[in-house]
This record gives sequence, C-alpha cells and structure tokens, in this order.
Amino acid sequence: MLALRLTRAARLAVQLRRLLVTVASAGTGFLLLCALGHALTHPDTPGSSALRLAWCAAPLAATVYLAAAVARTDPGTRPRPGLSAIGLGPGRLMAVSATTTALSAALGSVAALFGFLYVRGDLTGTPVDGAVTETLALGQRLPAPAVVTLLTLVPAAASAAVALSLRPRDPRPASATGPRRYGRFGAYGWGAARETFGTYGRYGARLASASAQPAGSRAAGGPPSGEGALLTQASDTQPPATTDGTPSTPDAVPDPTGTPTTPRPHTTTLPWGIAVLTAGLAVETYAGDTATPGTTPSAAVLLGWSLTVLGLALAGPGLTHLCGRLLQAVRPGALRLLAGRVLMEESHRIGRPLGVVCAVACAAYAATALYDTDGPDFGPLSALGALVVAGCTVATLLTAAVEAKHARTDTTGALLRLGAPPATLRAAAAVRAGALLALFAPLTVIVAQLASLPLAR
Repeated sequence: MLALRLTRAARLAVQLRRLLVTVASAGTGFLLLCALGHALTHPDTPGSSALRLAWCAAPLAATVYLAAAVARTDPGTRPRPGLSAIGLGPGRLMAVSATTTALSAALGSVAALFGFLYVRGDLTGTPVDGAVTETLALGQRLPAPAVVTLLTLVPAAASAAVALSLRPRDPRPASATGPRRYGRFGAYGWGAARETFGTYGRYGARLASASAQPAGSRAAGGPPSGEGALLTQASDTQPPATTDGTPSTPDAVPDPTGTPTTPRPHTTTLPWGIAVLTAGLAVETYAGDTATPGTTPSAAVLLGWSLTVLGLALAGPGLTHLCGRLLQAVRPGALRLLAGRVLMEESHRIGRPLGVVCAVACAAYAATALYDTDGPDFGPLSALGALVVAGCTVATLLTAAVEAKHARTDTTGALLRLGAPPATLRAAAAVRAGALLALFAPLTVIVAQLASLPLAR
C-alpha cells in the first residue's frame, strides 16, 4: 500500500520515467513471448528457438538497467530526517523502491500479454498477417507455466537489481589492508594522515611552532605552541561533518540510499575495460570467420557484443575522469577548470551509461554492416529489439544526467551566491558536453569499424 501511495503522489517527471520502464518491459515481454511462439511453431529446430531466446537477453538487460537508473533518481524513496522513527529506514525504503519497480514492470508484462494475444487473434478472432506469423504459434494453445515464467522474468530481474543497487551499506569504511582496527581514543579506522611514533615530540617541531606564534598569545590564554600548531593542522585537515555528525570528505560520493560511502574509484576499472573490450573484439572476429552466410548471428556474436558492451561500460568512468583531467591541462581558465572538476566528480555517474550508449552505437553499426551483406532479413522483431535496447540506453544516460544535476544542486547554488553568472555555468555545461563528444565519438567510430570488419565478409 505504501508503494502504491508513493507511486500516486509522485511528480510528473517521475511518472514519465516509470512509464518508460513499463514500455520497455512490454517490449521485452513481447519478444520473450515471440520466442516461445517460435519454439511451439518449430519443434524440430530447438537450436534456432534457443538462439532467439538468448538474443532476448539484450533487451532484458537494457530494461533492467533502465529500471535501476530510474529507481536511483526517485525522490519518493530517498531517506529523510524522521522517517526511521516511524519504521521507514533505508532497508524499508529499498523494499518500497523494489516493489514500485516490480509494479511498473509487471504492468508492462501484462500489456505485452494482451498485445501478443491481440496479434494472435485470440481477442479479435482474426490474427494479424505479416512477417511475425511464424512466431505466434497460431492454432496452438499457449502453455500457461511457460507464459507466466517468461512474463515474470522482467519484473523479478528489475526488482532484484533495484534491491541490490539500493541496499543499505555500512557507512564505516573497512580497512583495505586487513581486518578492522581502531585508532587513538577509540576512533574507528585510521585517519587520512597517520601519525608515527614521536611525531609530536620530534626535535624542532615545537621550536618551529614557537617561532611562528605571535607574542603574547600564551599570555592571552592561548594553547601551547606545539599543541596550537597541531590543533590548527587538525582543524584544517579534518573534513567537515554532515548533518548527522558523520565526517565527509571532498571526494566522497553520496550513496543513493543517503548513506555516506568511501570514494569510488574512477580510473581503476579502465585497464579492465580495455582488456574486456579487446576480448570482445577477438570473439567477434572468431565468430565472423566461422559464421555461415544468410543465417542468424550465432551465440558467439552475442557473446562478443556482450563483452564489448561490458568493456566500454567498465572503461566509461575512467575515460570520463581522464576527459576531465585533460580539460584542466595547460594553464586552464576558470571555465575549463570548473568543467573539468565537474566531469571528474561525475565520472562515476555518467561514465558507465555513456560507455553503454557507445557500445550500443557500435553494435548498431555492426548489425547494419551484417544485414547489408548477405545476412538475414531485418524483420519487425529485430527492429523492436533494437528499439528497446537503444531507447533504454539513451533514457538511462539522460536519467543519469538528471541525477548528476540534482546531486550538484548545492554546489550550483553556492556558485550563484558567490556571484558566478549563470552564463558561465551554461558555458561550462557546453564545454563538458563538447569534451565528452570529442572523446567518445572517435572511440565509438573506431570500435564500430573493428567490430564490423569480421561480420561484413
């Protein structure tokens, strides 16, 4: 009931994003039912039917990816002060968000079932003529367990992905080198700069601070010179506290559940992304050498494209972070410095969706090269699958951009209060967009050419 109330009380933009999840779920469910119909119509070719079902993994993954992005930007399920007192903590809000996502996806699955029955003629009595007739299992009864299993696949996967991405996390950072340890006076973990033994009493430390201390400060009731220097250094290096008293760092990234977490790596996944991308191109080359002309692309092609998408998704945050660093190179001005810092801070939000969009563009170019040769015909089901994948990835990128804009609302307000003109902020946004386009557009063209070479033979 709470999930239904939050769904009804949401704003128009949130409802439109949920409607996108419903539409994507309907398209994916229709493709899954068509794969079932093909298996019923052609019982003598189970391999072809299994391959069609395997190709439905692409729109399924895109739909789940969009559902997780929409759930992260839902303002109705974010923790607020006082909600934990009435039993709406981060865990309960995560469950509410997963339930809302499941309801949106289930509505799309129901729409897919009615659409499939309408095309079969079960609702009107006359089936629709066209190229999809062989995938409708006309004159046969649909097995109810198989239909229920396929239609519940999208809501179950989407809600599980949302629950996994929005799960409550421990705000206390664990030690990366061993078990958890406690610092001085019971402080949890180690500070940013550890003090070795004898730092305070090292020879010359107090003399230097005493020479820098103004005369009469001790008489005025100030702290001793050595302690004063250490306290001043601690107050300068200690990160500001958040509203709940938890220290925050400048590079800390807020968790979608409202829990402060440790800084996320930006460039550590870049080598892994390059390695996975290279492996995907190698698999596509092997699949192109062993493919039979005039047939549906094999499972090896699907595996190669999946590795390519995964590689670009892993390399996306690192490439975005690198783009921000390049913007700040060679004596940057205020505009380039602002644009570069924003790109570096938002690389974990927009980098991965941008990499996925580039991978989908590469796959679309490779598919065009495949179907332009002596490959199979590009039917309506292939067009529907491509539309679902492309629409979900672009919508996910736009959703991530909206999430990043909302995350830097306080920073934008502070800049405006300091006197920064709004035209400068708009120019910084244009510089960021141009820099990303200048980096990812040639990368997309290069990867698309490499991916289409073995398939165009």
